[in-house]
Amino acid sequence: MTWVERLRTHEAICRRAPSAHNTQPWRPEYHADEIVIGFDPARSLPDSDPTGRDLALALGAFVETCLIVSAALDLPVAAAAGPRLVPDAHVYATPFTIADIEGRRVARGPYAPGYLDPVVVADLGPGIVHVPTGDLASDLAVADRWLFGTPAVAVELRDWLRLDPHHPRYHLDGLTDQALVLSRYEARFLGAALRAYPVTRRLGLPALLAATGRGLLRYEGSLLVLLADDDDHITAGRRLLRTWLALARHGLAVHPLSQLIDCPATAGRLAERVGGKPLAVFRVGRPLAEPVRSARR
Repeated sequence: MTWVERLRTHEAICRRAPSAHNTQPWRPEYHADEIVIGFDPARSLPDSDPTGRDLALALGAFVETCLIVSAALDLPVAAAAGPRLVPDAHVYATPFTIADIEGRRVARGPYAPGYLDPVVVADLGPGIVHVPTGDLASDLAVADRWLFGTPAVAVELRDWLRLDPHHPRYHLDGLTDQALVLSRYEARFLGAALRAYPVTRRLGLPALLAATGRGLLRYEGSLLVLLADDDDHITAGRRLLRTWLALARHGLAVHPLSQLIDCPATAGRLAERVGGKPLAVFRVGRPLAEPVRSARR
């Protein structure tokens, strides 16, 4: 069995890589001695992610996950431009394992109060900036109003929500009610409100939905911001995954808040605050309840 065939048998583990809205956009093409990592345009987010930033980060995270799996299988594989996976002289050097991949969680519920240990932040390396949650609480409310108040973005979000266990793709992709930590009433309200969009937009839906998350950052906790060091967002996606896996080893979960970067009114303020170009912003902490494992195709 070739290295390509062996890695392909573990594709289900590689697909545990994270992606915005859990779209799982990657589309690996298996060849005799390389794997080309393409993407499915139907699983991109052209309105929420017009620059393709989140798409590139997801592809990079998938590449890194594949490299970690290949190392666990003792396969000498490297990443190349494209992105592609190609044979190499050495097994990829990584401290992470398949267990780390399978144990990673996104937790959108409440976290225990407390800031990250500065030693933990320092161990993540350069290009990661710590911001207290309370400092961005007001901006998150602005970003949420933008998210729910921009028709194309709100409709795109609606299309990736799986708020009813009877949804045909509930166990495959998207954001479920459980992943969003919604009660049955909250899930039904959100689903009904977005189905009636744009009528509910005119009735004040954006402000109402933004208000539900008003307290999300109003506690003593930590946000981390990943900064760009060049225009290679694929490599940045690999770095982002390594950061999340390192945090998970400390028992910490993450909660992406990309709307702070996507919203024009808050993106500039965030960039000025962190002194660079933000690529990802996420809440970090110890969740008060065990988060639900996200679905995969």
